[in-house]
Amino acid sequence: MADTLLALQKENIYSLMKNIWIVFVIALTINCETQAQNQHQYLTDRPYAVVLGIAQDGGYPHAGCERLCCKDAWKTDSLRKMVSSIAIIDPRSGLAWMFDATPDFAKQYNIITKEHGARLAGIFLTHAHVGHYTGLMHLGREVMGAKNIAVYAMPRMKIFLEKNGPWKQLVSLKNIHITPIKDKKEILLARDLIVEPFLVPHRDEFSEAVGYNIMGPNESLIYIPDIDKWDKWEHDIRYWVESNSYALLDGTFYYDGEVPNRNMSEIPHPFIIESMNYFEDLLDRNQKKIFFIHLNHTNPAIQKNSAASKNIVKNGFNTARKGMKFFF
Repeated sequence: MADTLLALQKENIYSLMKNIWIVFVIALTINCETQAQNQHQYLTDRPYAVVLGIAQDGGYPHAGCERLCCKDAWKTDSLRKMVSSIAIIDPRSGLAWMFDATPDFAKQYNIITKEHGARLAGIFLTHAHVGHYTGLMHLGREVMGAKNIAVYAMPRMKIFLEKNGPWKQLVSLKNIHITPIKDKKEILLARDLIVEPFLVPHRDEFSEAVGYNIMGPNESLIYIPDIDKWDKWEHDIRYWVESNSYALLDGTFYYDGEVPNRNMSEIPHPFIIESMNYFEDLLDRNQKKIFFIHLNHTNPAIQKNSAASKNIVKNGFNTARKGMKFFF
């Protein structure tokens, strides 16, 4: 009888332990699934910047260019590159903001709305050179007939658009609403998404030239598609690289003398070769933050598999490519 009771007790204890283990495993599984769901939600809800184009103002291939640099691109659509632009996408609100309205605006707008499912809330302009604002024409009544799209512009840029046709018609017909911005004055897009413009030295025939510091909940990015030379700027670009998570910087030309029969001092930009030397003292982790963008049609780095592109990577840097995402 005692043996029977002992056996029953052991069986009950075993059954109890088994049930406790089952409950523990179920709870652990639920917790892991919840964590995975939260992590997925965190990743899918994070605002990000996406590269819409990487070429200089004239795009790639370049109008009138029949040299080797553009020859294959005229024949092969996959080699073509759109003009430099990025967009901020905020999945939480479904809104997007473009940086510059390029001659490729129609395709880039389609990327934002169709591929990323966002609604265009505004456009930040860097300056009044042809590749950076002329896409605004698509907002007019001849094309989209947009309603009060916010266009963020510095004082001279604002006056340029308001006083000169056909851009002033966009203002009078309320296709766009020009929102004035100031040097180092923050613009709040969301509670944890901030844009700050800052002046940079660049040919200013019609307007100021600015770069942008984009600050998100966890990471930040600087965008400078055009600047004359790094040492002409009152700020040390190396500090800005160290202080941000990503840096999309002017890489218009790869080397001096790249454009035949042209005095390149008339179109000043930091050559990529020059920039890599300028940044050589940065720590490796800071060099990796740098992505060269705004590449001229003559720049061999515009092609991903070129020797120039491989040399950039070899030296610890990167070249921006269409579709790249930078999460905030």
